[in-house]
This record gives sequence, C-alpha cells and structure tokens, in this order.
Amino acid sequence: MQDQLPNKLLRYRTVQGEGCGEIVIQKSRFLAYVKRAETEADALHFIERIRKQHWDATHNCTAYVVGDHDQFQKANDDGEPAGTAGKPMLEVLKKSGLKDTVVVVTRYFGGVKLGAGGLVRAYSKAVSAGLAAVGVIERTLHRPIAIGIDYSQLGRVERELRTAGIAIAEIRYLETVTVVALAEAGQEEEVEKKAIDWTAGQALLERLAPVWVDRSVSCNDEELS
Repeated sequence: MQDQLPNKLLRYRTVQGEGCGEIVIQKSRFLAYVKRAETEADALHFIERIRKQHWDATHNCTAYVVGDHDQFQKANDDGEPAGTAGKPMLEVLKKSGLKDTVVVVTRYFGGVKLGAGGLVRAYSKAVSAGLAAVGVIERTLHRPIAIGIDYSQLGRVERELRTAGIAIAEIRYLETVTVVALAEAGQEEEVEKKAIDWTAGQALLERLAPVWVDRSVSCNDEELS
C-alpha cells in the first residue's frame, strides 16, 4: 500500500484566511491587512489591491513569507525610515512560525512623529493585531483510509479508532460498511495494521487522496515542531 505523498511540508502554520486589525498610536492610525497567500503572485496581488484601496494613505508598508521553505520573503518600508516598518513586520510573521502569509500595514499619519524605535514597535504591534483578527491555524496533512468491514465489526472499529485518537471522517452504510479514518501523514501503515488486527484480517483497506486538517492555535503557541 506504499504510495507517494505530495512534496510538501506535512505540518505548518498559516492564517485562517483574510482579515484586518487596527491600532491607533499618537493619533496615527495603523490598519493591518493580513491574508493567506500560497504563491508569491497571490501575495503581490493582495498588496496591490490594498494599495489601491488606500491610495490616499501616508504609507502602505508590506511583508510576506511564502513557500514550503520560506523561499519567498520580502519587506517594504514604503517611505518610512529604512528598517522601521517592513522588516519588523516580517519578523513578526517569522517569529510566529507562519508560512504563506502576507501583510499590508496602512498608516494614516496623525501629526506626531514616533521616532525609529516607536515606528518599529507600532508596525510590529499592528501586525500582531492583524494576526489576532484573522486567526492563526496549524495545518496537518492527513491520509484518509477507507476501512471496509462487515456491520458486525463496526462497533469495535469505531471504539478502537476513538481510543487511539484517530478521527473518523465519515461512515458509509451500504451492503457492507466503510469507515473512513484520518491517519496523520506518515502514520498510514500503523493505522492499517491496527485495522487488520481489529478485524482479524478481514478489513479491506484503501488509501484516499490526502487532505489538510486545520486547528486554531495561539500566535504564541510553541507546540509546532
């Protein structure tokens, strides 16, 4: 039953979708727009959209990290003093362990200069507010395994799967019953061996197309490995 998984990470963090957080510091208004971007083109398109939306802003500073191995990373200060906006924004994304994420912080100047250190803190805080607004998730690749069994075996298979902490995606009731279990990528053989054991070798097994399973996490959660 060996087969190949996609050439991707098996687990990673990204943002839930798209959202915006806002902070006000010394009368300057900072709007942090955050979005998941699975390609660099997606990130650039989002940046252009926000810049057009806020064409009248004092600054539209940007940062993104894209790719399985963070191979696409860029930051732009958009007229703020060098290193006070885009780079701190990018650092927040990286320290949060995020991939495939783009952020645009739009600033409307309030008349009070913040200084270099103040700008770094402001843009970093704005990104954190944007991440809190959109939500962070951990995505784990799973392989659904269809377990074909007799109805008499259903109770035990359900019980054993739940005891082992293996999620059940669905149960199909036909002439026989099929339980679709979600095995974490790399754990397929272990789950299949268990299913064979639970059914005395009678289960019919089939690996289905991989799927991502998402769970919400805190931006400061250090459980990701």
